[in-house]
Amino acid sequence: MSLAFRPTRRRAAAAVAAVVLTCPLAACGGGGDQQDRGATGSGSGSHAQDVDLTVLAASSLTDVFEKAGAAYEKTRPGTEITFSFAGSQELAAQVRQGAPADVLVTADTRTMDGLRDETGEPVVVARNRLVIATAEGNPEKLAALKDLAGPAVKVVLASPEVPVGRYSRQILDAQGVTVRPVSEEPSVRAVLGKVELGEADAGLVYKTDAATATDKVDSVEIPDAQNAIAQYPAAALKTSRHAEAADAFVRWLATAEAQKLFRDAGFQQP
Repeated sequence: MSLAFRPTRRRAAAAVAAVVLTCPLAACGGGGDQQDRGATGSGSGSHAQDVDLTVLAASSLTDVFEKAGAAYEKTRPGTEITFSFAGSQELAAQVRQGAPADVLVTADTRTMDGLRDETGEPVVVARNRLVIATAEGNPEKLAALKDLAGPAVKVVLASPEVPVGRYSRQILDAQGVTVRPVSEEPSVRAVLGKVELGEADAGLVYKTDAATATDKVDSVEIPDAQNAIAQYPAAALKTSRHAEAADAFVRWLATAEAQKLFRDAGFQQP
């Protein structure tokens, strides 16, 4: 299986994948004797060594985590965060393959629960809800979930293995709405991209993702009684070479500073 890494911030995808494919974790550069010591402080005092944390995160966290990473690094000299964004099911596959990472954040508790032997205790750090993303101007005049069943409406959904794809089918089934998607995508950002490019009339995405493309798509709200709540658990990986720093980042995601970033991006509080 190929690794679908999408790293950002100072690390090349080829370099990360090469480590997974050619080097066992225990033999890769230092192993357990390179645990961070003091590098997760609040910005005052000295640190024993620089720490580079790799965070595997659900693609719907892309924008907010770019800001969160910058905020975290600013007050913790010596700590650098590299994010790899993908669908939660892809992240789970990377973890099972032994990807050299430190923290995992998924878009559902089900995926995280399936990795309980690989992670520390997870903490839910944010919540989200779904909306109907339509082409700009909503030319099909879609107003509710039932409208997605129209024979002329081209709908794109995430694959059932993806959290947002599972949520989508959950709310459609609950309303007795049958949708035959023109494609099934590997992540919520891929669903949004299809709508942005005009390859679909509508798609079910998280509210926060639709908010990143208001110049290209419109959003139709789904009533709470018909909606699903996505929960985002975060956990340190047991194979992390920087266990203390990984735990510190997970704890920070629940702080007031981090929660404000989530809230400003449109996420709901955990």
